[in-house]
Parts: sequence; structure tokens; C-alpha cells
Amino acid sequence: MSTSTAPALSVLDLVPVRTGQTTPQAIAASMGLAEHADRLGYRRYWFAEHHNMPAVASTAPPVLVAAAAARTRRIRVGSGGVMLPNHSPLVVAEQFAALEALAPGRIDLGLGRAPGSDPVITQLLRQSGTTSDVERFPDHVRDILALASPEGASVRFTSGGTYDIHATPAAVSTPEVWLLGSSDYSAQLAAAQGLPYVFANHFAGDGLERALALYREGFQPSAHLDAPRTFLTVNAIAADTDDEAHARALPQIRTMARLRGNKPLTPLETVEQARAAEQDDHLAAPLMGWARERWLIGTGAAVADGIRAFAERVGVDEVMISPVGASYDAEPMDAAPGRARSLELIVDALGG
Repeated sequence: MSTSTAPALSVLDLVPVRTGQTTPQAIAASMGLAEHADRLGYRRYWFAEHHNMPAVASTAPPVLVAAAAARTRRIRVGSGGVMLPNHSPLVVAEQFAALEALAPGRIDLGLGRAPGSDPVITQLLRQSGTTSDVERFPDHVRDILALASPEGASVRFTSGGTYDIHATPAAVSTPEVWLLGSSDYSAQLAAAQGLPYVFANHFAGDGLERALALYREGFQPSAHLDAPRTFLTVNAIAADTDDEAHARALPQIRTMARLRGNKPLTPLETVEQARAAEQDDHLAAPLMGWARERWLIGTGAAVADGIRAFAERVGVDEVMISPVGASYDAEPMDAAPGRARSLELIVDALGG
């Protein structure tokens, strides 16, 4: 697909937690950002699932989706994504069927199979027996699709007879289900099940072209979708000046360096904290070139040009940005003015 016009824009939010910020303040900042994205015309706003990380408060996507849906009017809200091996398929189906009833036609259910945390937390999350079997992920996706539909699903007993199950008693619409991934596996599964697919380019850019080719070439039309449908994620930071954009990028680059170096994680540093620390430990230095190549950092016009070029190169009509810009010390704890400004500058530069 060619994208001669500007792609649609969406937002991925991990609900970042900065130094000194409480969870209520971090969530308040993200709710304000969701409202802002709604006013600016963004297509969808998704919350990721991560656990036991001091810089991330997006532990429970259904809860955050419900809160954001209540505070917005037109934007689609959803998960990017629910890590299905951590949860019972029936519970996920019930949660998102209820969300669809609360905000009909605005709910997305993005599903992934990664743990979203370290091995200890993964074991704690997966104490639910067979529902945590990663190898059954394709079956569990099919179960959710059936359970959340108005028709529901049926259990067939080996002894004979059936038992009907519905995620909600009388659904009139269903959430839109997407498969998320950063490997060939998810691309091939989405193609085989005829579902829309999102490659997690914001943290795993390697293998992008191959995954998209596998998805598009192997796609099988289904009752859910008659042709391949995909968009991509990208880390983006726009500011009024190039220097400010790179300053706001530094704390997140240092966080990525900690993750890659298996160093202790901390709340997200402010710009001033990151600058001072970088002079001593040079933690971000090895990743600076990597981030400049893979992230979109600069003025609104520069980031918009990057989004256009990226969408054209990979053939998508939508790009989901993860606005990872950090805060300055003096900025309020219960808001994210830098991230809000980033959304404004990008959509304005793209002519939204």
C-alpha cells in the first residue's frame, strides 16, 4: 500500500513515572494526555502492559482503558497490549466486552504473548495453571474472539452435550482485536487467523520488513477482516527546538541503557537529572547513535517528515507514536506538558 497522504496518528502510552512522582500523579498525567490526543484528532490511544518497573505505571490496561474512555469522546482506546499468557482468556473477554458496552465502537483489544516483566513477576502472574501456557496462545486468541462475540462460545463435553458461555449476556458489538508482536510468530499467526497486526517497532526494529511480508503474503481472509491491516509503532519526541527534543530524549535513552545493560531500574529521570548523571557515568553515550537512527527526535516538522517517510517505506496508513519525552524539574507532577506539546507539534506539522 502506498501512502501519498499523511498517515493517521495514534498514541501508545506506558504511563511513565518520573523521579518523585506518585502513581496517582503519573496516571493523572496520562489521562490528561489522552484527553489532549482526543481533542487533537488522534485515531486511537493504547496502554501497554508492564509489571514491577519503577518507571512504568501501565500495569493494568483494562483499568486505564476504562478511565480514558470515560474522559474522551471520539478517540478509540485500547490495550497495546494485554499480555495474554498472564491472564485467563475468559477474564480478558469479560473485561473488554464490558469496556465495549461502556464505549461502543471505541474499544481495541491488542493481544501479545510476551511476559511484560522479569521471570519472577512472570511466575507470580502465571499461577493460574493452564491459562498461562504460552504454547496455547493461538487457541486462547480464538477463545477470546468467540467469547466476546454476541454469539458466544460453546464447550463440548467428551461425554456428550454442550455448555454455552458468553463474556457478557447481550453484546451488540465487539472490541476490535489486534495481534501484537516483534517476531515472525505473531505475524504468521495474525495472517492465519485473519486478524489485524501491529509490529512493535518502538522497541524491536529488527525484522520489521520480514514480519510485514510474512503477514501480508500469508494473510487469510476471515469473518473479522477481508484484507491485511497493519500499522507500526515508533518512539517520537517533538519540541519547539531540536535541542529541546534531544534533551527530553536523554532520560529515556538512559533508561534503555539500563535495560540493555541489566542495570537496576529507576524512575524516569528529569532532563536536569539525566544531564548531570550523564556527565559522570556516560550511560547513554553508547546508545545515542542507535536512538537517533531508530527514534524520531526533533522539531515538529522534522518528526512529521520522519513519520511520512516511515509510513511510505513500510506501506502503512497509520503510525502509532510513543511520546517518550521526559519532563523538566519545574514541570508539574500531574501533567505531561512536554509529551502534550509533542503531540501538538506532530499533528500540526502533518496537517491534522
